[in-house]
Amino acid sequence: MLDLPLMTYVATMSVTPGPNNIMLAASGVNFGFRRTLPHMLGISVGHGVQVVLVGGTVAWAMNWIEALRLPLVLLGCSYLLWLAWRQAQAGRPGNAGQARPLGFVGAALFQWVNPKAWMMVLNVAILFLPQGAGWAAVALLGLSCAVINLPCIALWAGIGDRMRSLLERPAALRTFNLTMAALLGATAVWILVDELPAGVLA
Repeated sequence: MLDLPLMTYVATMSVTPGPNNIMLAASGVNFGFRRTLPHMLGISVGHGVQVVLVGGTVAWAMNWIEALRLPLVLLGCSYLLWLAWRQAQAGRPGNAGQARPLGFVGAALFQWVNPKAWMMVLNVAILFLPQGAGWAAVALLGLSCAVINLPCIALWAGIGDRMRSLLERPAALRTFNLTMAALLGATAVWILVDELPAGVLA
């Protein structure tokens, strides 16, 4: 199942900027690589489970995906905006003791409202699952995607971790967190505008 086209597609989609990677870079800066590990593992395992569940029911899912698309986008963008607000609070005076990295379960569940994850999972299921594939093939595909995804997203947490020494001053860390919050917020707004039916914003 680990053929070159699948590896290339999943690696490219996993390593390019998106909500997961922005949050991982920010977590790496604020909490370090080791404390970000549950977040990373949650993303990869959540992604693998999502591939299995969606891939295993792709025919049914394709019938419903258009009806579910806008509600999922609204839910996902709302959550991204909440995460952006939370990120903006990180690094504020008096907040150091309250801050915690996103955990395994939270990161895994986030994949279900992450528009980029949905696009990736549906494409993987459609492009790489042979017609009539059984659950064993679907499970292998999910495992393959999780294995490819983990080192790609770990790169972002590692970059964040390496930046910690550059952001030791509270003002620098605050600026970084506000920048990451702005990127998350802009991502949510961009996705929302892109997904709204034509004429809504006219």
